[in-house]
Amino acid sequence: MFHNVIVRTPCPAVVEGITSNPQLGKPDYQLALKQHESYIAALKKTGVEVTILPPNPDYPDSCFVEDDAVLTTKCAIITNPGADSRKGEIEAMIPVIQQFYPEDKIEYIQAPGTLEGGDVMMVGDHFYVGRSARTNAEGIRQFIAILEKYGLSGSEVPLEKVLHLKTGVNYLENNNLLVSGEFIDKPDFASYNKFVIPEAEAYAANCIWMNGTVLVPEGYPTVEKLVKSMGYEVLLVDTSEFRKIDGGLSCLSLRFTALK
Repeated sequence: MFHNVIVRTPCPAVVEGITSNPQLGKPDYQLALKQHESYIAALKKTGVEVTILPPNPDYPDSCFVEDDAVLTTKCAIITNPGADSRKGEIEAMIPVIQQFYPEDKIEYIQAPGTLEGGDVMMVGDHFYVGRSARTNAEGIRQFIAILEKYGLSGSEVPLEKVLHLKTGVNYLENNNLLVSGEFIDKPDFASYNKFVIPEAEAYAANCIWMNGTVLVPEGYPTVEKLVKSMGYEVLLVDTSEFRKIDGGLSCLSLRFTALK
């Protein structure tokens, strides 16, 4: 169960966020703000306390707080983003994390290691880590060493096509896994109940489980029906403006239970 969520309001510079899909156009800032408010409202329906951080105008992608930290049941791990334009985001996130975790339970990924939270998928006490353009081998080595220090475990998953691990695979508890593209046949996930998402709706593989409810991107009826067939209550959230800058539902929040 999650009790806490951290989000950050998009800043006006979000329209200049990093994108691999320029053909989708730039985000509409006012619409992005409305969608972010709807996202927060959906999160609150799942019974969590939401901490809303102010816009950080120096960093266009700073609303994607998931990349700044990995918050576990035993410790908080401050990341080191692989995108140079995002490295400064963590400085603003550290004092926020200190409100929820004691100092001796906060760890840090150090250069030359890089790691972004979008590459980390938690399954109980085990963490799958995608080796990507943003998360390198040294970052993964440090991350797994930190996990093991706290009695947790981790394993590397090489990525071939997608930006982040959770772009294409997401765990919905109860051994259920949403998979798309390159993750359908990866041996790492052979033991799970895999629910395959068609290529046409691959973006919606990025759903998030929240205390028995699943947030699903709006506009992907096959995925909505699939998740409902698994027995979950579904909340739809429109993320069209965040998709334009490579963002999805999980990217926009840190979901955890505070240690203090």
